[in-house]
Amino acid sequence: MVEVRYFAAIADAVGRTREQFDLPAGATVDDLRGALSAAYGADLDTMVKVCAFLIGDELTRDGSMRLGPRVDVLPPFAGG
Repeated sequence: MVEVRYFAAIADAVGRTREQFDLPAGATVDDLRGALSAAYGADLDTMVKVCAFLIGDELTRDGSMRLGPRVDVLPPFAGG
């Protein structure tokens, strides 16, 4: 299980601030992107493509990065 926490616009888009996904061991950011698309539809893909993912203390957009037990999904923030 991977706990996924959403912030700002992505939280508004999915209608929640956190949830859990049952992903296989060794799952990657791309696997999570696929799970999000399956759960919320292709309309979310555009937003997810520009999001960064905080895994542990590493911020990434690299689709091959392995997930940890908790992932924060961060959309671009104004001014930053």
